[in-house]
Amino acid sequence: MSTPRSSVTAAVLLAALGYFVDIYDLVLFSVLRVSSLKSLGVDEASLVPTGGVLLDLQLGGMILGGVAWGVLADKRGRLTVLFGSIVIYSLGNLANAFVDSVWAYGACRLFAGFGLAGELGAGITLVSELLPKERRGLGTTLVASIGLSGALAAGLIGDALVTRLPVDGWRYAYALGGGVGLLLLVLRLSVFESGLFERTKSQHVPHGDVRQLLFPMERGLRFLRVIMVGMPIWFVAGVLFVFSPEIGLALGLPQKPTGGQTIFWAYAGVTIGDVASGLVSHAFKSRKRVIGVFLSSVALSVIALLTFGGRSSTTYYALMAVLGFTTGYWVLFVTTAAEQFGTNLRATVTTSAPNFVRGTAIPITAVWMSLKPSMGTIPATMAVGLVCIGLGLLALWGMPESSSADLDFVER
Repeated sequence: MSTPRSSVTAAVLLAALGYFVDIYDLVLFSVLRVSSLKSLGVDEASLVPTGGVLLDLQLGGMILGGVAWGVLADKRGRLTVLFGSIVIYSLGNLANAFVDSVWAYGACRLFAGFGLAGELGAGITLVSELLPKERRGLGTTLVASIGLSGALAAGLIGDALVTRLPVDGWRYAYALGGGVGLLLLVLRLSVFESGLFERTKSQHVPHGDVRQLLFPMERGLRFLRVIMVGMPIWFVAGVLFVFSPEIGLALGLPQKPTGGQTIFWAYAGVTIGDVASGLVSHAFKSRKRVIGVFLSSVALSVIALLTFGGRSSTTYYALMAVLGFTTGYWVLFVTTAAEQFGTNLRATVTTSAPNFVRGTAIPITAVWMSLKPSMGTIPATMAVGLVCIGLGLLALWGMPESSSADLDFVER
C-alpha cells in the first residue's frame, strides 16, 4: 500500500523544519559563545578553553544520542525519534536560557546535544524510505537545504539580540529556539510511518543492533568509511567556524571577526553548497564523484582562507562563505549513509554517523589546541585540516556508489 502524497509532503516538511530548528540550536553556541560566557563571569583568557569544554559536552551528548536515537528508530520507528528528539532539544535550549553558572551551561549543552542528535538521521531515513529512488536525492536535498538555513537564522538573530541586549540577549536567543521547536510537534500528527520499516518489523532479523555496526568486518569498515568521509566537514565547523574570532586575529585582522557574522556567511555558503551538490548528484546519478569534487575543494578553500584571509574582514568573510560552500556535500554524506545499509540498521547508521562525525571535533580540537603553542595557530590549523581531508578522500576511494540503490533490503 502506497503512502498518501500528503503524508509524504508532511514528512519532508517536518524533517526540513525540524532540522532547521536543530541547526539553529546546534550552531547557536558558536554565535553566543563569547557573549554568554562573559555574561557568566568568564574572563577573556578563559573564553577559548571554557568554550572548548562546553562544545565537547554538547558533542559528547550528540555521540550518546546518535546511538540511542538510532537504535530506537530501528526498533520503535522513525516518527518516535522525530517526536522525542524535538521535545528533548527544545526543553534543553529553554533551560539554557536560565542558567547562572558555567556548570549549568555545560549540563544544558549536554542535554540539548543528546536531543539534537536524533533529528537529522530519523528525518533523512524517513524521507529516503518514503520517496522513490528517482526522487530520493531531491527530497533529502530539500530537507538539508531548508534545515541548514537555520544557521543563517542563528547568526542573524543571535547577533541582533546580543547587540540590542548585551547582557541577556543570548538568553532570549536560546529561549526562542526552544519555543519554536515545541511548536513543530503539531506537524507530527499528519505524518505516517515508513512502509519499509513497517514491513521489516515482521522479519526475523535484529533491529537496531549496535553490534552490527562493527561485525562482520566488511560492515564495520563500511560504517567507518562513512564517518571518515564526513569528518572534514566538522574540522571546518568545529575549528574554523567556532574559533573564527581567534583565527581571524591570528591571521592579522585588526578587528576580531564575530561569531554571528562568521556563522551567517559560512552557512550561507553551506546552504547553497548543499543545494548545488544535491542537484548535481541527481543530474549525474552519482554521490561518490560529487563528494570527491567537493572534498577536494575543501582542501583548496582551507589553504586559501589561511593564506589570504588576513587581508581584510571582507576577504575573510567571503572566504568563509566559499569554505562553507565546499562543505555542502553534507546532504550527500547523510543520504549515502542511509543508502549503504539495510532497513533494520538504516536509522541506527543514519542517526549515529552524523553525530560520530560531529564528535570527531572533540579529538580534532584537542589536537589543534595542543599543536598551537609549538606550531602557531595558522600552521597548526593548516596541518590538522589537511590531514582530516586526506583521510576523508582515502575513505571515499573505497566506498561503493549508491545513488540508484534499492533500499528494500536488510542486514543479516
